[in-house]
Amino acid sequence: MTQPRILFMGTSDFAVPALQALVRAGRSVIGVVTQPDRPRGRGRVTAPPPVKVIAENLSLPIFQPEKVRTPDFLDTFRTLAPDLVVVAAFGQILPGELIHGPRLGCINIHPSLLPKYRGAAPIQRTLIGGEEATGVTIMRMDEGVDSGDILLQEETPIGPEETFGELHDRLANMGADLLLIALAMLQAGTLLPRPQDHRLATLAPRISREACRIRWEADCREIVSLIRGLSPVPCAYTFLDGKQIKVFTAAAEPGTVAEAPGTVVGETAATLRVAAGKGYVSLKEVQLEGKKRIAINDFLRGCPVIPGQVFESGGRI
Repeated sequence: MTQPRILFMGTSDFAVPALQALVRAGRSVIGVVTQPDRPRGRGRVTAPPPVKVIAENLSLPIFQPEKVRTPDFLDTFRTLAPDLVVVAAFGQILPGELIHGPRLGCINIHPSLLPKYRGAAPIQRTLIGGEEATGVTIMRMDEGVDSGDILLQEETPIGPEETFGELHDRLANMGADLLLIALAMLQAGTLLPRPQDHRLATLAPRISREACRIRWEADCREIVSLIRGLSPVPCAYTFLDGKQIKVFTAAAEPGTVAEAPGTVVGETAATLRVAAGKGYVSLKEVQLEGKKRIAINDFLRGCPVIPGQVFESGGRI
């Protein structure tokens, strides 16, 4: 059976395992479309996206249009004439020609159990929402936002302490494996599209800077879900004496609270207990602005915090 000619479209780390899996499986990847190189990091040094780095290592043709809707790129797309487009964390809205033009259509790897968590930040929003399970969906793309027919899904439980970074990497690998299964079924004609129930759809918009701020009056379990959902990036934060502190890991201790929200109650060998809504939050790993991420006991040696001090929800943005 002739291999379909695949055009891969992806940008971030999430897309890397899928591209690697396609090549390892001997699939015919005729080109890789990714975002242009952008300034990154504190120094704002121009750097290639992760998918470009891998594509170069695999000696694949690379295309980096500023917009895929431009006439120049659409001409390139027509010349490539792929049988199938595979999309994973690409970062641009595709025009109808890319979605419907290929003989086998356009499919996307989405890290949620659609129709839940449609949008740009499904993994983060899943954790922030306190979900106990998630998964990966292979979907046929349409012009909507993650609203196309479901082709395959795989569910997985979320670990009680699993962070965004950990879940992101696990779902990226799950998505790569599920993609290969979907492609085999697509060629065999056994892949049966299933329309989404749009009534059950929930949204996962991008995470704003303001949304990362810890509100200590919130339920302690919600605060820890926020911290897990934003660790290691963009990271939940609070303020102490006007200085920003990022929080990477923490634990919730539900119970009765006598102190005002944000009040430091005390410390153990590995945590700093802070009063919150309906319980306490025990901070485990933090980062003072301008410093490195460290365990809380190391942080306290260099920056002593005494009971009664208050972490502030407010401060500069």
